[in-house]
Amino acid sequence: MPSQRTKGITIKVTEDEYATLARVAAVQAVSAWVHDVVLATVAPRPIDQVLVAEFHALRTILLNLHAALANGEVPTASSVQQLTERADRDKVRKAHECLAHAFGRSTP
Repeated sequence: MPSQRTKGITIKVTEDEYATLARVAAVQAVSAWVHDVVLATVAPRPIDQVLVAEFHALRTILLNLHAALANGEVPTASSVQQLTERADRDKVRKAHECLAHAFGRSTP
């Protein structure tokens, strides 16, 4: 059973701000939507971790291939495979570091 919410947080908004929140919340209650949004700002969602990890892997591959080409090297299928495997190994750690920095926390 999930723990019950026992603490409250109150904010004051203008009529226009409330209308904007209600419009963005759509079918969800404004309070429920605000709850989700506020909590999403203090901890990354799983999809955030996946996207940042994939971005770091692509960045690693792209920059390393660019550096190789700039140095006159011709990437082989084997070297690209090794680079991809290394990027995949490192991407989760790099994503955790990036998200921890973005959320103001140290990495585990």
